[in-house]
Amino acid sequence: MNLLENIRIALRNIRGNLLRTILTLLIIGFGIMALVGILTSIEGLKQSITKSFSQLGSNSFYIDPKGAGMLNDTNNNFGNSRAGAPIIYAQAQEFKDQYSFPATISVSFNGNGVVTVSRGDKKTNPNIQVEGIDENYEKVQSLKIDQGREFNLNEIKNGSDVVIVGQEIYTFLFKDGQVATGQFVSVNGKRYQVIAVLQSSGESNVSNTSRTVFVPILNAIRNYGSPGQTVEIACAVSSLKNLNAAIDEATSTMRNIRGIRIGQGNDFEITKSDALAKLVVGQISFLTIAAFVIGIITLLGAAIGLMNIMLVSVTERTREIGISKAIGATKREIRIQFLTEAIVICMIGGILGIILGMLAGNGVSIAVSGSFVIPWVWIGFGILFCLVVGLLSGIYPAIKASQLDPIEALRYE
Repeated sequence: MNLLENIRIALRNIRGNLLRTILTLLIIGFGIMALVGILTSIEGLKQSITKSFSQLGSNSFYIDPKGAGMLNDTNNNFGNSRAGAPIIYAQAQEFKDQYSFPATISVSFNGNGVVTVSRGDKKTNPNIQVEGIDENYEKVQSLKIDQGREFNLNEIKNGSDVVIVGQEIYTFLFKDGQVATGQFVSVNGKRYQVIAVLQSSGESNVSNTSRTVFVPILNAIRNYGSPGQTVEIACAVSSLKNLNAAIDEATSTMRNIRGIRIGQGNDFEITKSDALAKLVVGQISFLTIAAFVIGIITLLGAAIGLMNIMLVSVTERTREIGISKAIGATKREIRIQFLTEAIVICMIGGILGIILGMLAGNGVSIAVSGSFVIPWVWIGFGILFCLVVGLLSGIYPAIKASQLDPIEALRYE
């Protein structure tokens, strides 16, 4: 018998034992769905994270005290293991004045993250972030104003009680189409005049500006911090090719401002925005291992179930096997027939699992603002693994069937 004939016989036998075959197909399908689905959603999540950081600009970098940033210093030039002293606002302003490289520099202060914003009888949940910013923050972070204007220099220098609100806060506190600029809101009980509303930038895995209120940096330090607390410096250069030169000059300038002598390690760290994306993506990569283990465990269970079905099938078809041998079927042909049946069952379950996994995984991907993903590598691996499971599950029943004595098999009732 050729391969097509074996496949036709396998499909006929599958139809003859439909219920238990469907149950095995579902086990195999869910195993592959777990594998492909989780890996597809991980790829979508990685794309979403990369997209979120790319909005910050691949040609930007950040300066934080040593140990306060997400990554180690770009130059790995530490000299000791102690955490760096805070970068205070005065040092950040001095950096802005002394830094001669052509770049846009912003200084920000991460204030309270559990504030409420209210207007009239409407009040948000206490999950609003207060961010103190300067006049360059919107440019460096690629934020866009929906209505209103940016902070002016006087408001920044005086720490005025003015605020820029995120889109979600605006939608909650104001009616559709209502002009928010010039109106007043309360941030943790303190009255601020709204000067702008940010455009919605979509869901982000890096930050959610829709639930953030932005105030002048001195206002944020005065109300939510202290003069000795650290601020963050962000720099954006015009071209990616100038980024390393800009970082070198920023390192030199910051060392001078902080009085670091020759031979001493930096007590601050400089982080590229694309390095942050790589770090976060690396941190979620362990989910790939988890998905692989879940899929393997489920498929091992399916393999045991399939082997059981094939052994039952051998018993039920003992007389049929005897007839096949009586008319000239060899042991090899009997083995191939049963192996083909096991592989066909696995492949049907695998294809079902791949389809369900792609649908589920891309559902998650789209939910986190990722794009539609087709994980060709893992689809190929899933198909290959189904083939291996089919072989392992079918080989013992196939050998058992091929070794049946034809005379005893013909007598079997």
